[in-house]
Amino acid sequence: MSMHYLREQYITLRDRILEPRKFIQVLAGPRQVGKSTLAGQVLDSVNIPFTLEVADAVNPHDSDWIHRIWEAARITMSIRGEQEHLLVIDEVQKIDNWSEMVKREWDEDSRRRVNLKVILLGSSRLLLKKGLTESLAGRFELIRMNHWSYKEMREAFGVTLDQYIYFGGYPGPVHMIDDEKRWRKYIKDSLVAPAIEKDVIMTSNIYKPALMKQLFELGCGYSSEIVSLTKIMGQLQDAGNVTTLASYLELLNQCALLTGLQKYANDDARKRNSIPKFQVYNNALLTAYKGRSFIADRTDTKVWGRWVESAVGTHILHHAEASDYQVFYWREPSRRSGEKDNEVDYIILHDGEITAIEVKSGRRGMNSGLPAFTEAFHPKRSFVVGTGGVTLEDFLRTDIGTLL
Repeated sequence: MSMHYLREQYITLRDRILEPRKFIQVLAGPRQVGKSTLAGQVLDSVNIPFTLEVADAVNPHDSDWIHRIWEAARITMSIRGEQEHLLVIDEVQKIDNWSEMVKREWDEDSRRRVNLKVILLGSSRLLLKKGLTESLAGRFELIRMNHWSYKEMREAFGVTLDQYIYFGGYPGPVHMIDDEKRWRKYIKDSLVAPAIEKDVIMTSNIYKPALMKQLFELGCGYSSEIVSLTKIMGQLQDAGNVTTLASYLELLNQCALLTGLQKYANDDARKRNSIPKFQVYNNALLTAYKGRSFIADRTDTKVWGRWVESAVGTHILHHAEASDYQVFYWREPSRRSGEKDNEVDYIILHDGEITAIEVKSGRRGMNSGLPAFTEAFHPKRSFVVGTGGVTLEDFLRTDIGTLL
């Protein structure tokens, strides 16, 4: 286990903290990707005195808490005669109205020229986004922390390609992968449950939490499959309607857990009304709900093909926000009778240009999806990942932004 592994965001955060006080630094990302660890590594490496506060156990309605810890940091500075001080607030989004409070304190320091630098850490993209855009516009810089990539998991923990495809990219339980029962329990109890309960349910008006949980578990199991919400609805004990399910899926997407990719089309209405292709953000979520065992699934070509495709999907999603592209899939009935539908696994849209990616892993022969899509939409690039194309290892080690 490498506590010393430095992710690329480390340099960014450290450099910005060493600059003169100008913006609040916001480190945002899903649960358990190492935000607190990274902040700790930065604090250890700079010579700035700091105060670290965690909002996790604070009463969410106590919004004065932010004022109290801020004031304490100011007083500490003046007692010690410090030129600068760093205030780090972890899980800031737990506090009601946090962004208004932060804005008030930050603006006061700016007026009084108090050299108090601030780092905010938060799990839920949902809340962070809302608070940042509404109250703190122009006062912050966002540093995104994604799920761990294959390259990072390999460098930090020596994870093999097959292990990454199956167990995904969570650093916390990586030492448990030889004990699959224990690993699976950890993913469900320590990772998924708090993410759903604290990040999703607590922060949104969700009338049917049980439905949200069921949708999540079912959706994870369907990762890399195209399934209509109507079909999903038939499998849920707690009846909801398709609109509710679609809105819950969007919330899960904003928390970087699970998304429903839309079908690529030339007009937006057709994209929106399409059947979703379920896709987890981290393959651990697929395995936790659908995996039998590493050996059983690895030796079943059809099943393994799905894990591979899902892993490619997670990798494409990791870079989407930072590289500013959208991800779709494509499927059309074949013109020749008796033939399977034409399908392309992942379509990336960036600056009006299209990249089409087909995943091939012995699970299925080449379908005529890529040629048909190319003929219809003239993508800038189209290629195969896996058998007869770019190797899976090479693809999972690359930054998608550089391919576009």
